[in-house]
Amino acid sequence: QLQLVESGGGLVQPGGSLRLSCVASGFSLDYYGIGWFRQGPGKEREGVSCIIGSGGSTTYADSVKGRFIISRDVAKNTVYLEMNSLKPEDTAVYYCAADIDYGMSCRVWEYNYWGQGTQVTVSS
Repeated sequence: QLQLVESGGGLVQPGGSLRLSCVASGFSLDYYGIGWFRQGPGKEREGVSCIIGSGGSTTYADSVKGRFIISRDVAKNTVYLEMNSLKPEDTAVYYCAADIDYGMSCRVWEYNYWGQGTQVTVSS
């Protein structure tokens, strides 16, 4: 059974950092694209960053480029999102999602397997 479990969310002040983790089970990251998505209050769910292909090609939303870093540890079947210089507008529920790597990008509709989400709140 394919499962994704996120952790690492919390409350942080503007300018601070958080590291999210997503542990995958029931499948290997070698063959799946996986990424982070978020849904802020009153907003649609959007792609934040994804890592795809055996070479680990990465994509980032323009709003997080230069601040967030996605990485994966295939041996641990875990993907991470290092979030730096956090802003209030980064406040959202962050979801980990995966699907068989068929050359997708980082669009919500391309992923069929989702975690339960972890809340990130950026506030002073």
